[in-house]
Amino acid sequence: MWETMKQEESKKNIILLQGGVSPEREISLKSANAVGSALEELGYQVITMDPADYLSNTELVTRIKQNEPSTVFIALHGGDGENGVLQALLSSEQIRFTGSGYEASCLAMNKYVTSLIASDCGVPTPKQMSINSGEIIDVDFIESEIKLPLIVKPNDAGSSVGIYKVESKKELSNSINAAAEFSKRVIVQEYIPGRELTVTILNGEALPVVEIKPLSGWYDYQNKYTGGKTEYIVPAKLSEEETLLICDYAERIYSALGCTNYARVDFRFDGKTFYFLEVNTLPGMTSLSLVPMAAAQAGLTFNMLIEKILKNI
Repeated sequence: MWETMKQEESKKNIILLQGGVSPEREISLKSANAVGSALEELGYQVITMDPADYLSNTELVTRIKQNEPSTVFIALHGGDGENGVLQALLSSEQIRFTGSGYEASCLAMNKYVTSLIASDCGVPTPKQMSINSGEIIDVDFIESEIKLPLIVKPNDAGSSVGIYKVESKKELSNSINAAAEFSKRVIVQEYIPGRELTVTILNGEALPVVEIKPLSGWYDYQNKYTGGKTEYIVPAKLSEEETLLICDYAERIYSALGCTNYARVDFRFDGKTFYFLEVNTLPGMTSLSLVPMAAAQAGLTFNMLIEKILKNI
């Protein structure tokens, strides 16, 4: 009986990873706050751990293992929390965790490679080129290949960190150098005018499409994380045929990357074509986050969403 009680208690023992050392730390803390509250309401025993408090990921995983959790809920964004490094270490210790495995996490974090995979799946992508950090920037060549305005962004950062919409040639070099502060590779990408749309995939199936409409400017970091700066329409106003197509694209990419559990796939829509932008394998879970919005439209409360994520790893 005592052993049975111990086993039942261990099933409710969740380690919640939060913070980290990436530029997305503050967003991670907000996500973890929401997730932690939900887990406690669902009756789980929650232990929060911050990778920033440990000398290495190996030390972190050793401490996780000592706590014998039933599951590690990863509420980290960016860096080693999302790029597959931590997932590989947890897998090597046979520790159960939320989100995709290390291979899919690694692929999805590399925006340039992900775009190539999406294109191979028959999904349209914006025209783009990659520039390595420290490489000589040929502004004239870039502008001749990808017409202004264009997007400059780090290859492996999220939360709209280090992303710039470049309107003139004179801004290009500075924007590339600024983006290079967040990544060793920078992507210069065709700007697709039109609508910003996102599809959450939960356990392999698309949830209702969300449209993102900044009240001014474009969907940069400020508009993404400041209340009242952006309007969200869910479900997005699309025809049935358009909805089926964008969801098919999202599911196709999710499958091709080998994603599991849940993820979010972002697109631009110019009125005729859906263009794939990126995959987030650990999307935000803040009060302004898109995944909970899509889940709510599908009839899932936030607590129900968290429970589904835990039950379908």
